[in-house]
Amino acid sequence: MTASTVFGAQGIADVNHVRQLIRQGVWQSHTSGLAGDHVQGNLVILPEAEANDFLRFCQRNPKPCPVLAVSEPGQPQLPTLGQDIDIRTDLPKYHVWRNGEMVGAISDITDLWRDDLVSFVLGCSFSFEFALLEAGLRLRHIDEGKNVAMYRTNIPTQAAGLFHGPMVVSMRPMLAKDAIRAIQVTSRFPNVHGAPVHLGDPSLIGIADLQQPDYGDAVSIKAGEIPVFWACGVTPQAAIVQARPAFCITHAPGAMLITDLLNQQLASF
Repeated sequence: MTASTVFGAQGIADVNHVRQLIRQGVWQSHTSGLAGDHVQGNLVILPEAEANDFLRFCQRNPKPCPVLAVSEPGQPQLPTLGQDIDIRTDLPKYHVWRNGEMVGAISDITDLWRDDLVSFVLGCSFSFEFALLEAGLRLRHIDEGKNVAMYRTNIPTQAAGLFHGPMVVSMRPMLAKDAIRAIQVTSRFPNVHGAPVHLGDPSLIGIADLQQPDYGDAVSIKAGEIPVFWACGVTPQAAIVQARPAFCITHAPGAMLITDLLNQQLASF
């Protein structure tokens, strides 16, 4: 099923309509290129007992884990991101974790909800992609109808309590002149990962094969292009594997929360 099949040839006119289709289970794929100029967010849901450690982990690692909102315990609403958001139903796909292992992928977590759960929504690179497209830059994964490619690296995060692990990055191939422009554009969006953390030789950050991403889809890389790497909001999932909390819920990589916020509201001019 393609976006044009679900949303029509004219694309998406209303973000509330998009969330309704996600809530109804009509759209269960990645959200790259789906939300126009609306901010998208990564999700981590943890019991309150682990929430303080995870918040400190995010504060110590703002590039991969920029915090957009934190819920009250047991509250599925996030009014600062959208008045009608229900975190239990409004992502296309969730991953359920137990003791550091992913045990399920589902489109509705209402039956798993508990009064002690705290939701963290973190900035996502899909938001700055709109600014890149507006600047006239092409994005290969969007052109190819794929999820963005994501990789574990050898770049360590700063630990906080139980949480530690490698930084995860997303990759977009570009010509050198376009990479320079992309650095300029994304530097204006620190709340959605900001400027790249690396470009060029992937082996320098521990990536052996660009055609074997740890998450998402491999994309073609054309002659003369270099890979450009941004910190990625899947980093907490690598930390969850290390921390092994008894229970946790995250977004499935690429399947984000679409908010009412506009990307320009996060830009620093």
